[in-house]
Amino acid sequence: MKLTVDQVHVELEGTPVLHGVDLEVLPGAVVGLVGPNGSGKSTLLRTVYRSLRPTQGIVRVGEDDVWRLAPRTAARRTAAVLQDPAGSTGGLSVTEIVELGRTPHHGLVGREGPDDRRAVADAIDRCGIRPFATREYASLSGGERQRVLLARALAQQPRLLVLDELTNHLDIRARFELLDLIRSTGVSTLAVLHDLDLAARLCDLIVVLDHGRAVAAGPVLDVLTPAVMREVFGVEASTTRHEDGVVRIVYAAKPIAETANSLPACPLGRSVEQS
Repeated sequence: MKLTVDQVHVELEGTPVLHGVDLEVLPGAVVGLVGPNGSGKSTLLRTVYRSLRPTQGIVRVGEDDVWRLAPRTAARRTAAVLQDPAGSTGGLSVTEIVELGRTPHHGLVGREGPDDRRAVADAIDRCGIRPFATREYASLSGGERQRVLLARALAQQPRLLVLDELTNHLDIRARFELLDLIRSTGVSTLAVLHDLDLAARLCDLIVVLDHGRAVAAGPVLDVLTPAVMREVFGVEASTTRHEDGVVRIVYAAKPIAETANSLPACPLGRSVEQS
């Protein structure tokens, strides 16, 4: 299902945080949201999964404004996987955590039915967590917990996945395995990622936020240009696609502070063409 963010503005306690952000996630695509700390990435995600109402602008999932949908309807369409909340699980088992994904599909009675059991079992198997399905969630490693959270989201059977730093604090193998799992779902995905190399590996398209504005958007090689890396992230780097098809970022040996005086200014606009 398509996600459309149309001229979204957000203020927090009177302070503007997002300034007219536009982006699209087409059905089945994985779009990465990257930018420095404080650029507004998590704030934008909160507007998508109905945690924070925009001051202006519209967020649509399909053709519907998410803020005009009933909360239960919105939750059936969009599943959010946030940074690992291991301390707030109350001793629940892995299976019980995954079963929480079925909550938006329950009526007032809230009884589990055959469809719920099938969805939970399928999510557990797809995420490879069957071997520890009966263990207490808080006892798992970071990578295992992230798989459980993704399984809970998939049990929700959403049309859109919203991921906030899902690979945070994971070792490199766990990161790659989780990224491959996300790609295999076929679900439209908007993911905040700090690691640009992982974003380049995972995403079909990249949107760069800087000071609450979308300053570049498009394919990885078109967006993570030397100018963007310099002006937004403060590093000297180039991006290339290697023979194996993987996009890799090569960083300069010298810190940017040592080379800044010798570099021409390169102001950024709101689109790739202006970069």
